[in-house]
Amino acid sequence: MSISGDQNNPYGPPQPNPYGQVPAAQNPVPAQQNPYAQQAMPQGPGAGYGYPAPGVPAPPVGAPIGAPGASPGGAGRGISGWLWAVGGAVAASAIWGSVLFATGGFSSEPTPDLAGYAYTGDLCADTSLTPFQDAHFKTKANTGTASKDANPQHSGTQLKTLDTMTCNVSFEQENAGSSAYSSTWLYNTATLHRGADPAPEFADGYRSYEKQDTSVGYRVEAVAGLGDEAYLVTRKDEGGTSNSSYVILGVRDGWMTYQSTWSSYASSSSSGSAKQPTATEVATMLKTSATETLKRLQNSRSR
Repeated sequence: MSISGDQNNPYGPPQPNPYGQVPAAQNPVPAQQNPYAQQAMPQGPGAGYGYPAPGVPAPPVGAPIGAPGASPGGAGRGISGWLWAVGGAVAASAIWGSVLFATGGFSSEPTPDLAGYAYTGDLCADTSLTPFQDAHFKTKANTGTASKDANPQHSGTQLKTLDTMTCNVSFEQENAGSSAYSSTWLYNTATLHRGADPAPEFADGYRSYEKQDTSVGYRVEAVAGLGDEAYLVTRKDEGGTSNSSYVILGVRDGWMTYQSTWSSYASSSSSGSAKQPTATEVATMLKTSATETLKRLQNSRSR
């Protein structure tokens, strides 16, 4: 016995569609537009690859590269051009800098103003002793043959930043008695400063004598007519004795400094036959000697 799909005749032949025929759709739904679908590339000559499609106006000639409306390729060329301009400026600066270095424009080395003075190995040869000789002082005779016994004594040293010259002279009075003791010295130094300008500290170096808190006092006064500036330092003899004196004359002319120091002492037994000069008289001798000595140092370049 066979089984049929017919409900009224369960034993009949099976039907093709036990649920009946499916009805056709009355209003089919149209396919929705896909907003993410790839758009078709514009066709036609010149379209694509950064060129405008036909009918789209090109940017005006001379428009700034990379400005609104310019193509992406133009913006790239604008950045590249800017970099080239910066690179050119840097290269020009480097060339100019090399020129300044070659000519000393960026040199850290100072330019010394030596005011025409020149180094000499024998400052004594250029030191004027005439004012002291006119005051009846004469150079003591040499006491030996060694260089340390020479009178006058000179020395000089040339270094990278300083040229130094010295001259020491020992005097004796012409009319001094044989039993009298006296010691009279003239110490001269000249320095050519090549590494630093001595001007900022020059005056204070001599003014500092007035600030010394010692039993010996000093008087400092400016001197006109010598170099760019000059100062005279005189020791104050509170006891009122006239048998000793100590006077310093300092002169700066440009980056050259000069100092002349007079130091003298005589025993009281000699004061009757040879009177010691006063501090004022010594100052006059130092200034007269310095004026002539500095002229010779300026002329020593031609010798």
